[in-house]
Amino acid sequence: MQFRLMNSILKKIISAGPLFWITVLIPTLLSILYFGIFASDVYLSESQFVVRSPDKPSTSGLGLLLKSSGFANAGDEIYAAQNYVLSRDALQALNERQAFAKAYGAPSISIFDRYNSTGMAGHFEDLYKYYEKKIDVKYDTSSSILTLTVRAYTARDARRFNERLLEMAEATVNKLNTRGRLDLIRFSQAEVEEARKKSQDTAIALALYRNRQGVVDPEKQATIQLQMISKLQDELIANRTQLRELRALAPQNAQIPSLEVRVKEIADEIDEQTGQVAGSKRSLSSQAIQYQRLLLDNMFAEKQLASAMASLEDARNEARRKQAYVERIVEPNLPDDALEPRRLRGILATLVLGLIAWGILSMLLAGMLEHKD
Repeated sequence: MQFRLMNSILKKIISAGPLFWITVLIPTLLSILYFGIFASDVYLSESQFVVRSPDKPSTSGLGLLLKSSGFANAGDEIYAAQNYVLSRDALQALNERQAFAKAYGAPSISIFDRYNSTGMAGHFEDLYKYYEKKIDVKYDTSSSILTLTVRAYTARDARRFNERLLEMAEATVNKLNTRGRLDLIRFSQAEVEEARKKSQDTAIALALYRNRQGVVDPEKQATIQLQMISKLQDELIANRTQLRELRALAPQNAQIPSLEVRVKEIADEIDEQTGQVAGSKRSLSSQAIQYQRLLLDNMFAEKQLASAMASLEDARNEARRKQAYVERIVEPNLPDDALEPRRLRGILATLVLGLIAWGILSMLLAGMLEHKD
């Protein structure tokens, strides 16, 4: 009975026509050969990590958990680590002394899966295309977790390369931190040096002006001069009053000539002192204009220096706070069984796709023949 059934099935397969053979039988037989004989076992090693920073907020579940311990997710560094792992630089570091090429080009690997199996793909770009198929980094935006997956043909190679890539991702984040801190502090230090030089220049210019003009502060000195003029004016008024009284009451008084001389001397002194305060190019009012400009420049430079020094201190504190850390959640595992290829699923998928293609093409051909008739 079974023999008759098998014989009937074989007759139907043979009579199905070349289309069935091309779309179903041959692909399925090739799939059986590949997955059953030729395909090498693939071992997967996974690791999970997050990149976190003390001062960047996060609203995800894991982010809130990390935030409760004083840390938050560092978005920029996450993408930097992800892109570096998938970069040519990472492959170049991983392939030191041809370690990656030798591991994936071993004779024990199937010719269909082996790197450079024909010996004609020895360029670095060929290795990089192969590398992209074996390394995968996925970023979960909801939890901010990066999952690094390495596919290899031995369990030790899978874990070894996963561990190495994880170390390089950590080094990349650390390098970004160091460069960011140095750039921030270097820029602030340059501002401090510039402000300090400007403050020194304005202080020297102010001191030179004081020495050249012989005044310390024209405004204060003018105030003293005005006080002296006020006293002289009071004395002048008193002497003039006394002189008028003597002229009125005792025109022949011997004090009148001396009072007249005294009044004239006081008036001359007032004119001289007033000229020193205002009215000439060397007066205190004229000197005060340039002095005020130099003084304002000096005060502004000192405030700028104080602000730059405060900014430098803030930059140092900010640099200490802005460090990002790679925190491993799951260490690279050593797989004890090959998870790929999924042989039975691959064969069944080939069979199903072949049957679908055969059905569609059969209907198309039948329609074409019917239309022709």
